[in-house]
Amino acid sequence: MTVIGIIPSRYYSSRFPGKPLENILGKSMIQRVYEQAIKSKLDKVVVATDDHRIFNEVRSFNGEVVMTSSDHISGTERCLEAINKINSKHEIIINIQGDEPFINPAQINQLIDSFNNEEIEISTLAKLIESEEIFFDPNKIKVTINNKKAVSFDRIINSEFKKEIFYKHIGIYAYRSKILKKICLLSPSSLEIKYGLEQLRWLQNGIDIVVLETSLDSFNVDTPNDLKKIIERFGSSK
Repeated sequence: MTVIGIIPSRYYSSRFPGKPLENILGKSMIQRVYEQAIKSKLDKVVVATDDHRIFNEVRSFNGEVVMTSSDHISGTERCLEAINKINSKHEIIINIQGDEPFINPAQINQLIDSFNNEEIEISTLAKLIESEEIFFDPNKIKVTINNKKAVSFDRIINSEFKKEIFYKHIGIYAYRSKILKKICLLSPSSLEIKYGLEQLRWLQNGIDIVVLETSLDSFNVDTPNDLKKIIERFGSSK
C-alpha cells in the first residue's frame, strides 16, 4: 500500500490571509506542517498551493510543492489536482490541513493503518469533547458518530442537543484514490453550501466517512488569536 500526503495551502484565507507564512517559533506555519508530516509513515509529502509566495517558501526549506488553481472551493479538490499534476500512482491520499503546525505524526499513521481494512474508502479523526466552550466555537467542527461512521458535522451545538455524545473533528482526511476522484465530481450539496463544510457533500451523497477516535488533540490556526495561543502553548514547552 503506497500513501502520499498532500498539504493544501492557499494564501487568501478569508479569516486569516497569509497564515501559511506566519512565523511560529522561528519557522513558517507551512514548514512546521511539512516537517511534522514527513515524520510519519507517508511515502511522499507534497504541498499544493495557489500562491507563488507559499511555493517559494516551501522550496526554501527543500520541500516538495506544486502549483494548483486558485479556483478550488475545497482542499479535497486541490489534492486531486496535485496528484494529477505529479502523476501520482499512490493508492491512498492523506489530506493534511495546512493550518495544523503541530499535527502529531501518530495521527497520520493512525489514518494510514485504517486502510488495512479494505472496506474503508474515507477515514478521518475525532477526539471526545472535554471542554464545553468548544460547543459554541464555530471554528471547531463537531461530529456525531454511529457504528464508527460520521452521522453529521456541525459548527455550533444547541444546548438541547448537548446530551448526545459529540466529538471534536480533527480536520485530516484519508481517501482511496478512486473515491477521491468520485467525490470531486459531485456538485456542492445544500448542507455544504449552508455550513461551509465539504464533508457534508459526501454524506448527502451516501458516502461513508469512517471516524477513528484519537486521544491526541489538534491545534489548528483559523484566526490570529489561534496563532497567539499556539505560540504561547508551544513556546512555553520548549
